[in-house]
Amino acid sequence: MRWKALRLLAFLVTVLMAFPATADIRPYPDNFSIREIQTNGTKLHVRVGGTGSAVVLLHGFADTGDMWEPLAEALASDHTVIVPDLRGMGLSAVTDRGFEKRNQAKDIAGVLDTLDVKRADIVGHDIGNMVAFAFAERYPERTSRLVMMDAPVPGVGPWDDILKSPLLWHFRFGGPDMERLVAGRERIYLDRFWNDFAAHPAKFDEKSRTHYADLYAKPGRMHAGFAQFAAFDQDVIDNKKAVSGGRLQMPVLAIGGDHSLGSTMAYIMRFAADNVREVVIKDSGHWLMEEQPKATVAAIANFLSGASAVNPRALSAAEMGALTKNKAGAGTSGVAGIQTIVLSGDPAKAGPYAIQLKVPAHTNIAAHTHRDNRFAMVVSGGWHFGYGETANAATTALGPGGFYTEPAGMVHFAFTGDQPTVVYITGQGPSDTTYISTAHQ
Repeated sequence: MRWKALRLLAFLVTVLMAFPATADIRPYPDNFSIREIQTNGTKLHVRVGGTGSAVVLLHGFADTGDMWEPLAEALASDHTVIVPDLRGMGLSAVTDRGFEKRNQAKDIAGVLDTLDVKRADIVGHDIGNMVAFAFAERYPERTSRLVMMDAPVPGVGPWDDILKSPLLWHFRFGGPDMERLVAGRERIYLDRFWNDFAAHPAKFDEKSRTHYADLYAKPGRMHAGFAQFAAFDQDVIDNKKAVSGGRLQMPVLAIGGDHSLGSTMAYIMRFAADNVREVVIKDSGHWLMEEQPKATVAAIANFLSGASAVNPRALSAAEMGALTKNKAGAGTSGVAGIQTIVLSGDPAKAGPYAIQLKVPAHTNIAAHTHRDNRFAMVVSGGWHFGYGETANAATTALGPGGFYTEPAGMVHFAFTGDQPTVVYITGQGPSDTTYISTAHQ
């Protein structure tokens, strides 16, 4: 075991030294070949290289399989790396149907059949994240490990509340008229994604933007992109049915950018999987491979290695009860009666953390701020939340599954009604709490 750990450390050091600060579009190494593979009624453009156990890398919207080159090169020394362009996207065949994620999972299974691969690690980002989840649900016996990167999963966990975010208007943007609006303006449309969902938009460089905009401007490509989102309603039905049939048992790595989903990616996956490992990439938005390629590649390579320290099972109820409990602490309100349970990390220290608040009925938390960006989810009870210094008509009443954000420095308040309430909060420490006034409202 010690020898494996030393080998992994040496590999990760090599990876980190080889990468630039940000990623741009680079050709795949010479030991990769291109295959055009017929599968499930369509043809996928697939890059294949390396030797060893198989790993499949699935891209998302506003990207193609080209996004994975740095990771593919890093893994090829001891993995057979398989990188398709998703159905209808990139250089795969143009098609106008079949974009349900469960169906696209069948696309990937067909690729593996053609390559005579029985089992593989599956890695997905954005839309590819959703296809990866569908593959693991439909083919658990063929999924060794699952990596889920910075995107919600239709129908899983807080999906309905995530949909309420005004940033996600594009989930319902599509159809013939929308395609006409975007035609000839693909770069403008895509820039909105690369800018709004990045911690530092400049890290999604001009060369990459031009490359992807040119690909998405080709006939049928933007239609395929819109169709990926249009399929979400069916994806919700399929995923709820799959999850109701049993939880995923393979090891899962949930990766979020600290300026994007952060620890919420792991929270989402814990609704569907028993063995979830959490990684939050510092100083990154949604575009993990473009913004922080070194840290992202290192996290995935570590997880896929035999020396990876993966939690072999879920915590039992007794173990959950034994987690650190405080009446108050960094990033908490300090209000009498509120119990804080630290689920992971330390809110007082640098790095990702997750806490659970147990708030009694008829408890008021006065207007305050935190220094870090936080995501929150109501687990049970009733929670009244609002932005500003005093309760007003804009206060939102949230029930179980209610999802909201606490942006760094933004003043907000909360209170409970007749029910005690449990709230789950994730953030990137160090955190703190600063009250606007010393009197509780």
